[in-house]
Amino acid sequence: MLEFGEQTSYRKADRITRVPVHGYELVTYSFGAGEEVLFCLNGGPGAPCDYIRDSHSRLGGGRYRVVCYDQLGCGASDRPDDNSLWTLERYVEEVEIVRTTLDLGKVHLLGQSWGTMLGIEYALSYPDAFKTLILVDSAANIPHLLGEFDRLRGALGSETVAMMLRHEAEGTLDHPEYKAAIEILTYRHIYRLQIWPEALLRSGADLNPAPFKTIQGPNVFYFTGSIRNWNRVDQLPRITQPALVLCGLHDALTPACSRLIHQALPNSRITIFSNSAHMPFWEEPEAYFAVLQSFLDDHAD
Repeated sequence: MLEFGEQTSYRKADRITRVPVHGYELVTYSFGAGEEVLFCLNGGPGAPCDYIRDSHSRLGGGRYRVVCYDQLGCGASDRPDDNSLWTLERYVEEVEIVRTTLDLGKVHLLGQSWGTMLGIEYALSYPDAFKTLILVDSAANIPHLLGEFDRLRGALGSETVAMMLRHEAEGTLDHPEYKAAIEILTYRHIYRLQIWPEALLRSGADLNPAPFKTIQGPNVFYFTGSIRNWNRVDQLPRITQPALVLCGLHDALTPACSRLIHQALPNSRITIFSNSAHMPFWEEPEAYFAVLQSFLDDHAD
């Protein structure tokens, strides 16, 4: 099992399976053999699942089986050069194909970051496919999130905000001063610890920019892609299964975003981790997994 603080070791998957999806293949990873399945959708889009897989694999064993996979375009899965594939709708269909091909049955569905948007859309499209919904570092209203980004940027000072807006208007996002501002925001609101876990570094280093830019935009804090107007808050009352909303106090996808979701879901609970940003499973792993394990145990058959 993964030991937190040991940055170079991680649990090996019990099973690695290739799943065909419309002419391409996805690579899936399974830990444990329990009948209760925690099916994890990682962030990105375009990032390998390493950082979710290596952290959440600790739950695989006994009554639980943990399943993760590299979404199309990233990690060990196929990487077609076709921007028409990078749509939320196609990724939703991909999730269902993986679930049914692996015969996972009704799952405990966990999404993190982009994976929460994918998870919400999947839950609305396939309401009978899951037992519970776990949304980690989430947003269901991108226009609202963009307002939160403006607030986070504002803490850098008016001159810095003006500089960032100028570079975004001029398309000079590689300028050192703009990149420095993004680096500060990343430290404050993505991951606040000095040492990054190896799994998180692997996922970041192997990010495929094509799906990321197409769906989201040039960086975490600047949305220009197809999802920039996405909003499902008014649809969340349709999700009646037990739900767990988890967030870091300093999260880029802020506590205000998580509270919107929690308030709209009819059967949810929420926990905000006071010493975390966007990665509470790495920043406060013992507190995070205690909350997650308790929720899963409460709703296991």
